[in-house]
Order: sequence, then C-alpha cells, then structure tokens
Amino acid sequence: MPVPDSRALPSLEPHAAASPARVARVDAGAVLVVPGVEPGEEPRRAVLPRGGLVPSDDGEDLAPTVGDDVLVVEDDELRLVRVLPRRSALVRDSAGRTSRTQALAANVDVVLVVEHLDPAPHLGRVERLLTLAWGSGARPVVVLTKADLVPDAEALHRDVAAVALGADVHTVSVPTDVGLAPLRALLEPGVTLVAVGPSGAGKSTLVNALAGTEVMATGERRADGRGRHTTTHRELVGLPGGAWLIDTPGVRGIGLVADDDALDATFADVVELAHRCRFRDCRHTEEPGCAVREAIDSGELPARRLDSWRRLAREAAYQARRGDARLAADERARWKKIVREHRGDIRPDPYRR
Repeated sequence: MPVPDSRALPSLEPHAAASPARVARVDAGAVLVVPGVEPGEEPRRAVLPRGGLVPSDDGEDLAPTVGDDVLVVEDDELRLVRVLPRRSALVRDSAGRTSRTQALAANVDVVLVVEHLDPAPHLGRVERLLTLAWGSGARPVVVLTKADLVPDAEALHRDVAAVALGADVHTVSVPTDVGLAPLRALLEPGVTLVAVGPSGAGKSTLVNALAGTEVMATGERRADGRGRHTTTHRELVGLPGGAWLIDTPGVRGIGLVADDDALDATFADVVELAHRCRFRDCRHTEEPGCAVREAIDSGELPARRLDSWRRLAREAAYQARRGDARLAADERARWKKIVREHRGDIRPDPYRR
C-alpha cells in the first residue's frame, strides 16, 4: 500500500473568519495547536468549548484528539471552534464500563506497531494492534526493536512476520542504527506516523532516532527487562522535512474497536482457510470438512492463531453492540432536549461557546 501524498485541507469557505491548525496535544480544557498545516510553527494554547466537545462538519460534537485538523478563531483568546473531517482515526475502546470509544490519533498515514524483541515479542498483542491499525484506514508497519539484545533476531522476526500478514516488518537496533533506513524513507512531506506499543518497547527512542534529535523523553529499563512509562501523553511532533510523528504512552491493554474488514486483514490466513470449509457456516470445531481444523492438525496453522482470531472477533462484536446501544441512547437524549427547548422548558445558555 503506497504512502499517501501530502494532506489536502478541506474547504474553509463556510468558516472564512477561522484559521486552520492541527492539534499537537490535548490537555484538560485546552489543546496545543500548530497554526497552519505544515510543521515548523510553535504550538499555541487554544481553549475548548464548555464540556470539551467541539462541533464537526458531520454535525457530531467530538472530543479533539492529536492529529486533528481544526479551525481556530482568535479574539480575546485563541479558541478551537470546529473539527474538520478525519480521513483516518486510530480508535480504541474506552476504559471502564462506558460504551464510548476514544480516538488515539487522527489523520494518520502510517501506524508503527512497535514491539520489543527483548523480552520476546507477544504475538497476541501484535495481532491486536495490527487489527486496530487496519481499522484506522492507515498503513500498518511493524517495527521490532532491540535487535542488538537478542542472539537470534531473525528467528523472532520470522515468528512475527507469520502473524503480520500484509504489513511490512522491520527489525531495528536504534543504538547501532541498524534497520532504520526503511523507516526514514517513510518520512515524506505531509505524512503522519504514529507509534503504538507496550511500555519499554522503545517507541520514544525510535521517534527520537527518526526525528534526528531528542523530541521525547526516554527512560531506562527496569531490572526485569520491562520498560518504564516515559511518555505520559500523546504528542504530535513536526519534523524539518515536513513529516509528522506522534508518540503514545505504552499500552498495558487496549480495548478493540474493529470491523470485519480489519479482522480479515489481520487474520487473512484463517479467513482463506475458512473459505475452503465444506459448510459456509462452519464453526471450526467438530464439523466434517473443516479446512481450518485440518490445517491445525497438519501444523499449517497454529492453534494459537485460531484462538486469537476468535477472541478478537468476540471482543469487536461486543463493542459494536455496546456502541449501537450508546448511539441509540444519545439520539433519544438529543431529541428529548430539542423537545424541551421547543416547549420553553430550557433556555439556551447565551454564554455557551
């Protein structure tokens, strides 16, 4: 999949009094924005409307996220007034019991799924993050770090490549500058990359190496080989050549938001085998003529792979059901409010922005 060219900014005609900007960081009640649409400008603080939600062109109020293209106006202070359409979004299930989702980054071209080789890579986590990446609309690229710390990096590379179907997999050692050239080639003007992965995977170190300078703090590993949290927020960094990089905090667990296409892309081998089953509704358990079970019995497909596909498919379906219920409840609440305001029960707040 080719890396998209520089981003085209949507028309500003309906908002002639506003100026374009891009969200670099989100804090409580305010965001840091980079004026214009090209790297190089110093970020400025822009306040959010009451409640933290901003109107968007599709009529939905959104919580802005890092990478969003936005419109700002300046009177007595710089204010964020609109979120422009997102051409891609890396979305996770929110923490806790709420059915709402959280956009981790927007308008991303490449998702760097960063996984360490020391300790050994966690294949299930790679599959989960790849599914999120495929669902975002961006291009996934797997980066295996700390190759200098293991005796057989190539064997571990093959293990990960076997589950990262359709994605490029690069093994790198940042201290020795090995394997970074293909990643630097992705840094074309206007392209945005986001790094996701566990704490200790070396995301911030990788971002600094690609940026050519220290733009994110890094930390030492713990005695057990696991990483410490050094990045505590998501931040967009503009590079001199015109590319953008987003570093993210390490993930212990990340709720899955995905559709069938994203799951099919991650588990293309399981899907292809399922198409060979005798029955179209085969559950891949005890049915006769099941190509998936035959592949597992012959060693062609690891049983772990089928288990992972089932687990992520169940999780994605559960989140979809929760999301549908939440959208229906939001719509009912919206119409109730409209009816009450029409009857005069609620007066619109004249000071609300």
